[in-house]
This record gives sequence, structure tokens and C-alpha cells, in this order.
Amino acid sequence: MNPIGLFDPSMNLLGKALDLRAANERIISSNIANAETPGYTPARFEFEQELRQAVSRTASPLATTQPAHIPTGNAGLESVTGTVIKTPDKTGIGDKNGVKVDQEMIALSKNELMYESAAQILQKKITLLGYVIQGGQ
Repeated sequence: MNPIGLFDPSMNLLGKALDLRAANERIISSNIANAETPGYTPARFEFEQELRQAVSRTASPLATTQPAHIPTGNAGLESVTGTVIKTPDKTGIGDKNGVKVDQEMIALSKNELMYESAAQILQKKITLLGYVIQGGQ
């Protein structure tokens, strides 16, 4: 467990979001790089719903005090891995490459903005924590 997360659990969430956004960037970049590859099946990386569910589970954790209790199934943010979904081209036109470069570029831009936002917020939180550790000086 991240010791800083004891003071601010949102830092764990931001770190996980950065990891997932980086994985999403790799998938989108692969799609763009293979836009001219005949028969290439584009992929999507879905994680946002899974991350939302993990956050809502950690917001109100249940405790099991006896081994016979039903497990809560809450593994926290560590359990969020995302899912890669491949969508084959079903148009039957051309080389059966389903990559739409304009849509991939939009997805890449959105992902980059979300990554940068999370990185800036995390950096501000770390700066604030350093300020507090130094006694406000």
C-alpha cells in the first residue's frame, strides 16, 4: 500500500488513473500506427466504468469480522485493470482495416488531456504535502 495514500486516498486514485491512461495511449497509438495495415483490427481500452465502480466500493467499505462472513469482493483500486476490446471491420469494403484515423486522433487528444489533468492535480497535491511537511514555510 502507498503510505501517502493513508493521508490522501485521492492520490492513489490519481496514480491509478495515470497508469490506465498510459495504457490507453499505447492502445490508441497502436491503432494509429496500423491504420494502413491490411486486416488490422483496431482495439479500445475500457476502464472508466470499472474505475468508477472501484471508487464507489471504496467510498463505503464493508468489514468482515468473522471468517464465515460473505466477502465484500472489494479489492480496491488495485483490481482495476481495464479491458481491451477488439472490433473487427464489418463493412466488407477495402482491406478490412477498421481504423478510423480521425476518431483515433480525437480519442488520443481526449486521453492526453485527461492524463495531463490528473498529472497536474497529483503534482499539486504532492507540492501541498511537501509544504505541510516543512511546516508551512
